[in-house]
This record gives sequence, structure tokens and C-alpha cells, in this order.
Amino acid sequence: MTRYRYFTATTLDGFLADESDSLAWLFKQHIDEDGPGNTTAFLTEVGAQVMGASTYTWVLEHEPTWLPEMPTFVFTHRDLERANEYVSLVSGPPTAHREAFEAAAGDRDVWVMGGGGLAAEFASAGMLHEVAVSIAPVTLGAGKPLLGGAFDLALQECDRNGDFVVARYDVIGPLRNP
Repeated sequence: MTRYRYFTATTLDGFLADESDSLAWLFKQHIDEDGPGNTTAFLTEVGAQVMGASTYTWVLEHEPTWLPEMPTFVFTHRDLERANEYVSLVSGPPTAHREAFEAAAGDRDVWVMGGGGLAAEFASAGMLHEVAVSIAPVTLGAGKPLLGGAFDLALQECDRNGDFVVARYDVIGPLRNP
């Protein structure tokens, strides 16, 4: 079964980026590229990725060589350029594209790359199985939230990698009141 996994980094106060979509806070942190929760190991387990337009345009503007050569689905209402033959522009709810995501991923998982609003849409649709997050020792006070919405999660593992706390959670579903 294809799993949908939100793999990301956040500040201690739960922001992916500042109010200007900057990730400058992230690149100041020390991380062991071979340590727990590393991107290289994670990428061996995924066959396709999905992301929002803001994430996509940030990657193209700041780290264009970083975009992995794998099927990439960008949720957008904008008229964006495709960076390469792997990129498909889509719109609508995640459920409308589930078959395409899973066919593209093959026998591997789908990386829900971000942002937090898109990850919440996947969670609300029952299409987010895991949140793997590296938490940096910095606060922004405001910005783009890690995960929009209210969900119950179950901690599966926790470790340290350089400056980061690395945690992996299973997504249980919408937040239930006690």
C-alpha cells in the first residue's frame, strides 16, 4: 500500500517559513547529512512527491538543482512553468489525483513535501499516514504553519540529528475532543 508521508523541518514554534516564505532559519542549523531523519535515506523510499505552488516556486528560485528527478505534482491555481519533464501541475482536492500519485510512486511512497496547508488537505482527506519532522532550535513568532488544521498524531520515534530533534508520527485522524 502506498503511504503518504509529510517529511519536513520546522521551527520550535511550528513554522515552516517566515512570513516572506524565507527558510534562512533552516540553513543556519547544523545537521548530519547521514544522521537520523536524513533526506537521502528518505528519498530511497519515495517514488513521487507533491507540493504546493509556494514551495515549488521557492525551490526553483533558491535551490533549483535540489528538485529530485522523480514524478512531482504541484498543486496550483497559477500559470507556472514546468521545471522539467517530471513536473505536473494539478489543482483540486488531493482525492481527485490519488490514482495518478500512486501510479507514479509505483511500489514506493508519496512525499507530501509542503506546505502545511496542503499537508492538512491530505490529512483531512485521509491521505496522510505519517508526519516526519525535524524541529530546529529557533522560533520565528509568525510565518507559514507546519500543519494547518487539528489532527491527532501518535509518536512513533524520536531522535537527535545535530541541532534538530527528529520525530516521526502516525496520523490518527481529525482531532477528537476528550
